[in-house]
Amino acid sequence: METINIPKYKLGQVIADVEKLVSDVEDLAGNQDDALKHRLSDIKKGEVEGKTEKELDDYLKKRGVKID
Repeated sequence: METINIPKYKLGQVIADVEKLVSDVEDLAGNQDDALKHRLSDIKKGEVEGKTEKELDDYLKKRGVKID
């Protein structure tokens, strides 16, 4: 394999871009966690009627929560 030379300032720019993207992904995931916590809180407070686990799973699925 050939050796590649990358200037330090270019590598620094790429690393900064990657760090920003990782931060953006963390923000997106954090927002989803907040939505999930809010929806689970609704269930615990009794604001969502559900008689079975399947009904509660269906409620969460309708609201974008992935159920495995």
